[in-house]
Amino acid sequence: MKIIESIEKLRAEIRNWRENRQTVALVPTMGNLHAGHLQLVEQAKTLADRVVVSIFVNPLQFGVNEDFDKYPRTLQQDAEKLEFLQTDLIFYPQVAELYPRGMTHLTKVIVPNYLKETLCGRSRPGHFDGVTTVVNILFQLVQPDKALFGLKDFQQFLVIQRMVADLHIPVEIIGVPTVREIDGLAMSSRNQYLTPEQRQRAPLLFQTLQTTQQQILQGQTDVRALCAQAIAQLQQHDFKVDYFAIRRQHDLAAITPMDKSLIILVAAWLDTTRLIDNLACQL
Repeated sequence: MKIIESIEKLRAEIRNWRENRQTVALVPTMGNLHAGHLQLVEQAKTLADRVVVSIFVNPLQFGVNEDFDKYPRTLQQDAEKLEFLQTDLIFYPQVAELYPRGMTHLTKVIVPNYLKETLCGRSRPGHFDGVTTVVNILFQLVQPDKALFGLKDFQQFLVIQRMVADLHIPVEIIGVPTVREIDGLAMSSRNQYLTPEQRQRAPLLFQTLQTTQQQILQGQTDVRALCAQAIAQLQQHDFKVDYFAIRRQHDLAAITPMDKSLIILVAAWLDTTRLIDNLACQL
């Protein structure tokens, strides 16, 4: 396995693979890898001849007072995990490598407002433009045939799908189901911020999604009442709820009586740690 920091060396490696007619899969990450990330890599290995894992904590997608500075950087441990999986290459660029002219006047990929100004985008202005910009850069550099993303961040997955469709980028976007702890908590690098007491409470997030899913499947149709009930339940256990929403799955629009594929989404804080999760609901 190679660890490459420069764009020049990355392109040379990719060029060599292409000359040998090998397919390439990309797994973009911010590092601090857990079992959810490794599941993406394992699936990527079944879909392409070569797998690139990018590790880059992208400053563009962090807002003011967010956790960019304290976000865990664990390259050595990450490399050991990826070496065990026989990953072909880690792309580990520094900020100046990807943004050599700085970020103030950087050309960005701007996603449609209906996707970026709701849910996570409402409380994290500029976040998704930062995501699409860096993912587009990675696509230009790696030129992958396939790129894999976890479905825990479902809104991000839809945003990237839309970017690829609108810009005619020749890469297949593959969503991989959320990997969970035994108690149901969605795996996340931010889970390590939780205190032991908060970690005990955190699985309530997924339990509340499951309860709401069951209520919908049992015929309850009052979306506003279902969301209010879920929020109250979480608040009783000291969650500060950013949003709890039931939306149409393919575009996150408000649901209509005709919609059968739904998605239930939640973001909530436990003290200073923001957790997100979602659960599909097929009627």
